[in-house]
Amino acid sequence: MLPDAVSARLRAAAAAGPAPCIDPPGVLEDTLQALALLDADDEVMAAAILHVVPDWAARHEAASVGGRSAIPALLDGQAAAGQVWTLHAEQGAGRSHEGLRRLLLAIVRDLRVVPILLARQLARMRAASALSDEARLALARLTRDIHAPLANRLGIWQLKWELEDLAFRHLEPDTYRRIAKLLDDTRAGRERYIADVTRVLGEALADGGIRGDIAGRPKHIYSIWKKMQKKDVPIGELYDLRAVRVLVDDVQACYAALGVVHALWSPVPGEFDDYIARPKNNDYRSLHTAVVGPGGKTLEVQIRTREMHEQAERGVAAHWRYKESGGSQRSAAGEAAVNRKIEWMRNLLDAPAETGDGALAGAFDTELVEDRIYALTPKGEVIDLPRGATPLDFAYRVHTEVGHRCRGAKVDGRIVPLDYVLHSGDRVEILTGKVSEPRRDWLMATNGFLASARSREKVRSWFHRLDRARNLADGRELLDRELKRVGMAQADLAAVLKRFNVDSVDELHVHIALGDVGPHQVARAVAEHERSRTEDAAAEGSGVIALRAPRRMRRGGGQDFTVVGVDNLLAQVARCCQPLPGEAVAGYLTRARGVSVHRADCAAFARLAAKEPQRVLPVEWGGSGGGHEAAVTLDAVDRKHLFKDVTNLIAQEDAHVLSIDGGAARGQGRVQLRLALRVADFGQLSRLLGRLEALPGVERAHRA
Repeated sequence: MLPDAVSARLRAAAAAGPAPCIDPPGVLEDTLQALALLDADDEVMAAAILHVVPDWAARHEAASVGGRSAIPALLDGQAAAGQVWTLHAEQGAGRSHEGLRRLLLAIVRDLRVVPILLARQLARMRAASALSDEARLALARLTRDIHAPLANRLGIWQLKWELEDLAFRHLEPDTYRRIAKLLDDTRAGRERYIADVTRVLGEALADGGIRGDIAGRPKHIYSIWKKMQKKDVPIGELYDLRAVRVLVDDVQACYAALGVVHALWSPVPGEFDDYIARPKNNDYRSLHTAVVGPGGKTLEVQIRTREMHEQAERGVAAHWRYKESGGSQRSAAGEAAVNRKIEWMRNLLDAPAETGDGALAGAFDTELVEDRIYALTPKGEVIDLPRGATPLDFAYRVHTEVGHRCRGAKVDGRIVPLDYVLHSGDRVEILTGKVSEPRRDWLMATNGFLASARSREKVRSWFHRLDRARNLADGRELLDRELKRVGMAQADLAAVLKRFNVDSVDELHVHIALGDVGPHQVARAVAEHERSRTEDAAAEGSGVIALRAPRRMRRGGGQDFTVVGVDNLLAQVARCCQPLPGEAVAGYLTRARGVSVHRADCAAFARLAAKEPQRVLPVEWGGSGGGHEAAVTLDAVDRKHLFKDVTNLIAQEDAHVLSIDGGAARGQGRVQLRLALRVADFGQLSRLLGRLEALPGVERAHRA
């Protein structure tokens, strides 16, 4: 029976007449019953119906234009899940499917889609006997690999056990029947047994003055088979075919409840484990005991506090974290992102009905900003990457050598630049050369080639292995090119060596070649030194003694940077990388000197963050004021749309054109453009000059 609100939503769609359902008879009804068991809201129920009745979905979409319904997002999520089903069918047996489960959670923007997918899969598995052998086995494999593990992680036990058993019955029919015959009762009989045990134990605890919540369920056939495989024992040596769990207020009550259990039923010798006194490696804590219960049947009893239970269900001790093995492409950051989604989903499922249909769902946009993306190899393997990752990050994630040899990339069959930002579900093909030869400019954060610190470290390591002479020459070439661009080709580098903690110009060149210092950083430091020297000279000429305050981090409206979410916290620039305004930065909370601010790609910061990630703080640069004026000259071939391409590029870089003047240059078909620009800092100017020089037909871009 559908809620009135759902019926009202569908009445308009159905008014135009009946429409064909893409599921066999009975599947839709079973789907809705399963969702009702989960207390699904009316939008979820409506979306489950509309997905399998496309004609109604089209009418609903036409009727709800301009509305605020979440149903379109729920329908989009169900359609997007089809991509995961297709990828699963392409993958062979024996492969890890953890990546596909993560991809599913990533591409589904409204996570209320997941219960719909689980309920529909359960309904389809119940009707699987009517399918051909090939279709039935494919459906069972999909259930075993994707749906059942997700139901387990979400704690949807009502669906999880039946999904696992149905898949097992179709994939291993002989084994399923053999174990079913070994059981001394049907599942319904075992459920009645658990209900009787729960009642008797509850009365005994109440008589002893112990307040406890008791829950239990019989072990299902697939779980019994897994336990027999794991322990390599016959079914007669399994004592947890029937189990109950007792939740009490404190540790003292745990041991008091244990005494009640052992007084009520005889314990099985050697089957008591005290994980409260001796927790497991994953910090799991509980009392486990096996007893001979009513009717002489063995029964497992688990006793723990409510806090221990919360930790076991949602913390590091959660069963699925050590019962399921992941693929080779898993990462700590990716694990954390998935865990946040799982936690959010459990909160949604546990929320009382009075919370409101869209309250938790609406919180998703603000609480669960996706910080991982899941891209695909040409063979359908899922690669876990940080948000903002590029094809070059993808190449280094697949294999270091693939990254070193990367020369280009295709996304969904279309050639893209190496700084293209990937999205979940993109299928990426890396085009490689025969020789390992990374480029120096990959290391420059302003170029946007690499978003992952891990990828940058691999590139940096490759250049570290080169001989010093080559690094010296390459670093000198990079810096000379940058200084020429910004009009400081004759700059005195010796004056800024201390700024970068080096003793010689050659050492500075090597640091630039290895990516530890950016060429634009040096250019900015030289410009600041020249400006300071000019100001000092002017002060001396006027007879005024210039007193310069020591360099420090400014506070208030003119601050150099802000520790996000924290006020009045001591902060200082890290000496190892010397970040400058405009660069990506991150903070590390030291033990005695406040927050140390590093460049985001600083190798020292990466090591500190890996060791103690809880000390990492987000840091942002403060406002840059009104910006700075810079005169730029472009020498280029006089071609069609040159002026349009130049102005579009300047707009993309968020710079401002104050004036522009063009005229014929020496030589036929040449033009010279003179631009007056307003930029935020030297970093932006350097990046802009580099991109202007990369435009077709532009021969040179430099400061006037």
